[in-house]
Amino acid sequence: QLQLVETGGGLVQAGGSLTLTCQASGRVFGMKGLAWRRQGPGKEREVVAAISTSGDATYYADSVQGRFTISRDNVKSTVHLQMNGLKPEDTAVYSCAATAASYDFGPEAQYGYWGHGTQVTVSS
Repeated sequence: QLQLVETGGGLVQAGGSLTLTCQASGRVFGMKGLAWRRQGPGKEREVVAAISTSGDATYYADSVQGRFTISRDNVKSTVHLQMNGLKPEDTAVYSCAATAASYDFGPEAQYGYWGHGTQVTVSS
C-alpha cells in the first residue's frame, strides 16, 4: 500500500512560483512511477509531469514545459513539483499519483494511488 499527502499549494500572483511536495508512506515508493496531475475548474484531469522510478526520465505536458520541474527523493519518499512562471490557467487542484504497476511511467500509465490534492490559485 502507498499513501500520498500533498503540501505547498496556495495563492500566488501570475509570474510567481510555488513548490509542491508529496510525502509518501509505504515500502514500494521506490518502485513506482510518479506523477503530478491537476484538475482545473470545468477542465479534464491531466498529467502535467511524470518521473520514472530512478528519476532519469521525465515527462511534461506542453502547457507546463519549461516552467515546471518534477523531482523525487527515494530515500525521503518525496516527490516535488517546482512551478515557475505561473499563469492564471494553472489554477487547479494538484495531486500526486503513483502507478499501480511497478516500474510503469508516463502520462498513459495506470495510476493506482493518489493523494487528496492541494489547491493552487494563480491571480492575474
